[in-house]
Amino acid sequence: MDVSGWWNPEVHARRRGHLLARGRVKTALRRWFDGEGFVETECGALVVSPGNEAHLHAFETQFVAENGQTRSFYLHTSPEFAMKKLLAAGEPRIFDFARAYRNRETGDRHAPEFTMLEWYRAGAEMADVMGDCVSLARIAAEAAGKGQLVWKGHSCDPGLEPETLTLVDAFERYARIDLARHLEDIEGFHAAALAAGVGISAGASWTDIFSAVLVTKIEPHLGMERLTFLCRYPISEAALSRPAPDDPRFAERFEMYACGVELANGYRELTDAVLLEARQRAEMHIKEAVYGERYPLDPDFIDAVAVMPEASGVALGFDRLAMLASGAPSISDVLWTPPVILEEPAS
Repeated sequence: MDVSGWWNPEVHARRRGHLLARGRVKTALRRWFDGEGFVETECGALVVSPGNEAHLHAFETQFVAENGQTRSFYLHTSPEFAMKKLLAAGEPRIFDFARAYRNRETGDRHAPEFTMLEWYRAGAEMADVMGDCVSLARIAAEAAGKGQLVWKGHSCDPGLEPETLTLVDAFERYARIDLARHLEDIEGFHAAALAAGVGISAGASWTDIFSAVLVTKIEPHLGMERLTFLCRYPISEAALSRPAPDDPRFAERFEMYACGVELANGYRELTDAVLLEARQRAEMHIKEAVYGERYPLDPDFIDAVAVMPEASGVALGFDRLAMLASGAPSISDVLWTPPVILEEPAS
């Protein structure tokens, strides 16, 4: 009999310290949000549109009415659409420890069901929520009892002043690629990536090339010893962000890293509903071309964006933060009941 599952007493005993640290971190973060005047929300997971990014994959389900009629719903990939509707409704500061669901995601940093800590500040600049991220990282490290964020032999002291890098600077520093030069030059970008030692297929899209360079050449260097903010993403990689006022080729978006792990993704929110709908439709065209499927748009969300206030928001992978704060080797070690991913039996 196989007794290697998470419920086995010996396995649970090895994981329990990380799980208890997760609880302390969650309590401490809730206390911080309360002190900052935030209201905690509880967004429903069942939605008509799970998000409209080409490379995000959702779980689909069917609602069956009493008369037998059916309608497709999805488990949300984040609470973002619902929380922006709450901003439109008049809530100025909100946060949610939301259960989120993403298909095709497994590994030591991914789980198909996870906790997304998401928050929004109406009227705030991007710098305001970047400051929030630093505060939360410091609080998490202290609450877990280590004072550091640790993963796979690397450490990060969130008490130190963070490093801030633009994508252009990061591509130049770690891959010797002039990103600005190749924003609309896919052939040159492809050649530059190959020259940097990144394996790229012949039919790769611009986004494929960007992601491959980012993952293999840049991310492993970020957040070592101190937090790193990566900012000013190409506008094509920031569908829900405002264009930068000084250069619309880039967006007011950032990601925060520690120990080579992406912890948070934030931006100054796009409130141009016409532009947002056009971007979402473009993303779904890409999704259909690459994966043979598309998700519906949520017209209610687009209407809400048209009236929501200027705001900045962040989505932070709470399980990842708990993993680094507690020193756990894998995200499964900070999930109380980690999902069992079935593998195809050997033939």
